[in-house]
Amino acid sequence: MKRRQGKTRMDRPVVWVVGASRGIGREIAKQFASVGAEVCLSGRSARELESAVKEITLAGGRAHAFPCNISFPRSILATVVRIQNRVGAIDVLVNNAGVTVFKSFLDTSLSEFHDLFAVNLAGQITCIKAVLPSMVRRKKGWVISIHSTAAVATFTGSSAYSAAKAGMHALTKVLREEMRPYKIKVVNVLPGATETAMWSPEDRKRFGKRMMSPRSVAEAVLAAYLMPDDCIVEELVVRPQEGDIG
Repeated sequence: MKRRQGKTRMDRPVVWVVGASRGIGREIAKQFASVGAEVCLSGRSARELESAVKEITLAGGRAHAFPCNISFPRSILATVVRIQNRVGAIDVLVNNAGVTVFKSFLDTSLSEFHDLFAVNLAGQITCIKAVLPSMVRRKKGWVISIHSTAAVATFTGSSAYSAAKAGMHALTKVLREEMRPYKIKVVNVLPGATETAMWSPEDRKRFGKRMMSPRSVAEAVLAAYLMPDDCIVEELVVRPQEGDIG
């Protein structure tokens, strides 16, 4: 693998990026592939996953598509088995899948709360549950969770999203402490406004110059992973240079 920031990893880690069909997840997959990782991409769109795999492969990386809907635990568990059988044990989980609605609490239906929690909270918890036993047995591994500054800051019109992200943020902080004896690194990434499809075309046009690019966030994630083995970037807050929007 390539040498970055004084660190060389001679192995070829298996990296599972959940929510990798586009945006931040796709860029994270590309970044890990660029340093020699065996990247497994998951998402709901098989077509977009195959497009990402083709892009990575043409650039000289190694990537595989594993369609998965993390709203359904069975889909997650089946995907992990397929990855293990085809590629090997998962060394790095990047929990990136996320959905949102920009509505006030009063206007957000219970169904919308359920749908957001199914992906942003319950789905991500299931992904961790699915990969952690193998990491514990091997006493190595990474759980990288892409949260949001909405987990720690207040933004009106995002109560459901903020609740789910805050829940995952709290959970993974506890998980980090519990996993220290097993040499498993748990990293929380809290990006600010990033130009992805999560925002409406109108908002992206209006605020685009104040948003980060998905690639910028992905490069920060890789930099955290490539730190020396005797340390860990526990919390990585990445905001636009001009600050938050909203």
